[in-house]
Amino acid sequence: MWIIYAFLSAALLGCYDVCKKQSLRGNAVIPVLFLNTLFCSLIFLPLALSAPFGGWEVQRYIILKACIVLSSWILGYIGMKYLPLTLVGPINATRPVMVLLGALLLFGERLNLYQWVGVGLAILSFFLLSRSGKKEGIDFRHNRWIFCIVGAAILGALSGLYDKFLLASPQDGGVGLDKLTVQSYYNFYQCLMMGVVLLTLWYPRRQKSTPFHWSWGIPLISIFLSIADYVYFCSLHEPGALVSVVSMVRRGSVIVSFMIGAFLFHEKNLKSKAIDLFLVLLGMVFLYLGTR
Repeated sequence: MWIIYAFLSAALLGCYDVCKKQSLRGNAVIPVLFLNTLFCSLIFLPLALSAPFGGWEVQRYIILKACIVLSSWILGYIGMKYLPLTLVGPINATRPVMVLLGALLLFGERLNLYQWVGVGLAILSFFLLSRSGKKEGIDFRHNRWIFCIVGAAILGALSGLYDKFLLASPQDGGVGLDKLTVQSYYNFYQCLMMGVVLLTLWYPRRQKSTPFHWSWGIPLISIFLSIADYVYFCSLHEPGALVSVVSMVRRGSVIVSFMIGAFLFHEKNLKSKAIDLFLVLLGMVFLYLGTR
């Protein structure tokens, strides 16, 4: 069942990326991100009130997660604003590769032949898709927005490994935290942190920076993300879940964002990128077959 959750989370993340791109077009990054964390906190407020708090022994782990995720989001939002949507997904493909290596080293996960084939195809497809982006005149070695996305991917991979540690039982070397406690409270801490960033960095300089304007895509960011994360935590909480495979499947969100983004934003080099995306689909099939 955990692999089904992973595929559903990937589809929702694709919609999340599209809404994020739409909301950031010509818009100020910090208030958009603050509103995202605010809406996510409100969505999970009823769950936070019913989820076990656990005291400082539990909350200290969740605060660290909030710091990691928020740092990743800040870099990711900045990069997303200035890069084509069909490039952001491939760059984020470094994340499951990092998660895979970390899971093999830290958790001793072992993949079967089907899963290795799926991982290999996915890595190859994302690599080819990244190369296709060079036709758009983006120098990966000297573009600061590329560095932002890469930094976001590294921090995202660290967050994925940390999630496995938080949700795994003590018998399996984890902390054994409740998934609703983690998700609801880390959103709350992120909102507080972004509130400080908003008031100290953006608001005093708002007249000299990119202005903020409301978009209905902003609340949709939070809705899609909250559901995707909830399903993701359900996946990791299932017995036998492999964080490396879950992370790789979630990167399949690029398929959804590619299809919708190509229609909405009319991005370039779609034919060559579509061939690469076929390999993504094939890799997802092998990952699914490896879990049966």
